[in-house]
This record gives sequence, C-alpha cells and structure tokens, in this order.
Amino acid sequence: MDVITLSRIQFGVTTAFHFLFVPLTLGLVWFVAIMQTLYYRTGQERYRRMSKFWGKLFLVNFGMGVATGIVQEFQFGMNWSGYSRFVGDVFGALLAIETMMAFFLESVFIGIWIFGEGRVPKRVHLLSIWMAAVGSLLSSVWILLANGWMQHPVGHIINPLTGRAELVDFLALVTNPKGWLLFWHALSAGFATSAFLLLGVSAWYILRKQELDVFKPSFTMGAIAGVIASFSLLMTGHTQGQEMRLYQPMKLAAVEAIWETEQPASFSLLTIGDLSGKREVWSIRIPYLMSFLACNNFSCEVKGVHDLQAEYEARFGPGDYIPLMVFTYWSFRAMVGISFLLLAASAFGLWVAMRGWPVRLTKWLRWMPYTIPMPFAAGIAGWLTTEMGRQPWVVQGLLTTAQAISPNLTILDVSISLVGFTLVYSALAVVMVTLMWRFARQGTEAALSKSVDVAEAVPLGSLVGAQD
Repeated sequence: MDVITLSRIQFGVTTAFHFLFVPLTLGLVWFVAIMQTLYYRTGQERYRRMSKFWGKLFLVNFGMGVATGIVQEFQFGMNWSGYSRFVGDVFGALLAIETMMAFFLESVFIGIWIFGEGRVPKRVHLLSIWMAAVGSLLSSVWILLANGWMQHPVGHIINPLTGRAELVDFLALVTNPKGWLLFWHALSAGFATSAFLLLGVSAWYILRKQELDVFKPSFTMGAIAGVIASFSLLMTGHTQGQEMRLYQPMKLAAVEAIWETEQPASFSLLTIGDLSGKREVWSIRIPYLMSFLACNNFSCEVKGVHDLQAEYEARFGPGDYIPLMVFTYWSFRAMVGISFLLLAASAFGLWVAMRGWPVRLTKWLRWMPYTIPMPFAAGIAGWLTTEMGRQPWVVQGLLTTAQAISPNLTILDVSISLVGFTLVYSALAVVMVTLMWRFARQGTEAALSKSVDVAEAVPLGSLVGAQD
C-alpha cells in the first residue's frame, strides 16, 4: 500500500458512506412535497400524517448527509492538492455555485419547513418544502456537472505558464452532455432509492394492517415511482455506455472485458480473467450484441484494452492506462443486475396495488422490506464503475491520479486518517440506520406528536414587525 492507493481508498470510503444519504435526500423530499401538496389541496388529515412521517425520515437522512459531505471537500486540499491546484479554476467555480445557489437555498427552506408550520401561512409552509426540493435538485446538477467535466473535460484551456486548467467557455461547461447524463442517472437513482424506502416500510405496515389509509397510498406512490425510476436507470445507463465509446473507450472496454478490438463486438455474459486482471482465461459471449448496445447497429467497432493501451502510450507517454478490470467488470454487472431486480419488484408491487390488494398476492409483500438496501448497493456499484473505470486518470486525458496527490503525505498520515474516517463514518451509518428503523416503526402519530406546529399561522409581516 502506497500513499496514492491509501488516499484513493480513503476517498472511496468517505464517498461510499456519503452516498448512503445523498440519493435518499434527492428523491424523498419530492415525495414529501407531493404529500403536503395533497394535504393543502384536499385538507385530508391522512396526507398531513404522510408528509410528517416521511418528512421525519427525510430530515434524519438530510442531517447525516450534510455531516458526511463536508469532509470530502477538505480531502481535496489535504490529500489531493495537486488536483485542487490543477482544476481549481474550473471545479472550484462549480462547487462555489453549488454552495451559494443550491445548498443555502435547500438549508434555509428546510429550516422554514421544520419550524414554520403554524408560524407562517400554509402556502408559505408548502412553498418551503418545494423550494427545499428544488435546492436539492440544483445541488446535484452542479456537483454532477463538475464530475462530468472530470470524465469529459470541455470549455477550458491549459495555461502554458502555470500548467493549470482555466475556464474559458462556461456555456460549454454547463451543457456538457456527460454531466447531464450523470445528473439524470443520479436523479433516477434518487427516486428509485426513495421509492423502495416507501415500498419496504409501507409493506411492513400493510401486512400488519396498521394505518392503511396512510401506507397503502404511500406504497402505490412508491411503486409507480419505482417502475419509472428503475426503467430510467436502465435507459440512462445504456446511454452512458454509448457515450463511453466516444469519450472513454478504455472504460467501456474494461467494463465489457474486451481485450482485443472487435468488429462486430460480442457481449460478455461471463468472463474469467487471470490474477493480473488483464488477460482472459475463459468467457461466454454473445456475438454482435455489444456492437448493437454501443452503436445501435450490429457492425460497429469496439476497441480493446490492448490496442487502446498502445494508443495511449503513443499519445501520453509510457504508463499503465488499463483500469483494474475485475472491479469495473463486476461492479457494472452488479449495478445492472440490481436495476433489473428493482424494476421487477416495483412492477410486482404496482400490480398488487392495482389488483386491489388480494390476499394471495399481498402476502408476498413480506419480502419488500428486504429490497430497501438494493438501490444503495446499485448506487455504490455504479460509482465504482464510473470512478475506477477512468483510472489512471482523475481528469480524463489531462491529469493522472499520481499527479493529483499531495506531495507531502506519508503512509502513516493517510493510514491514521483512513482508520479514523472509517470508524466515524461507520458509527454515523449505524446511527442513521438505527434512527430510521426506530422512527419508521413508531408510526405517524409519533411523527405528529413531535412536530413543531403549536403556534397559530400569522402573516409574515407580523413576524417581521414582532422581531423589530
């Protein structure tokens, strides 16, 4: 283990833990906003109970997400100062916009939503949760545009005097197709993760015949969103695969275990490599299928890792440009396999709801709570594919991971922080799961009894005058 490997593991650990909270925050806030809107429009108490119950789970997750996300930005300066120095004029601008435009918007309106019921007019209280949802959406846009630039850098020049990337075309940056593909894929993951939380928790209550007026609509809402989001995950993932052939062909070759250039290219059902991870021992392949998936025709060429390695050596100089294929190959298949399972499970749940909850079908919902972790596993597998598939580049074609590391780090430094972060983040994950489990089992009455709603609604102007 060297400093680079340990730093990569550390960033991977903190990112994976942080990603336990991000997709749930991104998706669940929209469900809460819809539920509160239904309460505002109909006045039915069950919709208020729904918004309070799921809103409580959202707030637990949001708080944990903020706590775990801050550490990642510190790592840019501590472990990856070479990266920060090189991309600061581009990456820093996007993160600054995300903080000023999105995070503050989200945080302020979440505060109004938590403490404002009964203190601000109902329309303002409703607006606050929708603005929080918009804030979370904008936050993901800017972060994923930043990551998209790392995968497919556009709109910049390299300053010959400083050797730094400098932003010269902001429009190209914000219209980068890679960034928007990542955004739609992440948004789909957020809705899928939230949908299966709704499905799993609601199924638990439905089987116990408790608060059916709340959890049957919640289940149906989750099932509809789960079908749409799971299908969207597969479609946006497929589009990203086609985009990889154009901008990151080595990643595509590694994901599909294509060692030699093929035209037409076959699709790997199962490939076993040697211990080096860079040579095939045995495989089962479907002829022509990879060409169709990559190009929408059965005759296009897909370059292999060996030819791409030679091409990159001629272009960038000597080095190993092949990612660790065992991770990219299997993480991709885990992601896709889980996505198909999510689609099937949500479609079954929707079928049960549409059939009127017959007993012979409803009894199978006892398995639905076990699907709650599946979108999280798919999300982490997807990020492993995305980030490890572009190695050794940290910015595709411009900056390698070895060049991005801080020069003064020691193995002891990173080992201590890695152990510390892992322990702290593991504790936070346990706390989050424990709190979510406890609050989910308490039902809607507990969420109502602990809500902040004791004051009468008063005009905002009166509040301002009272403060003056």
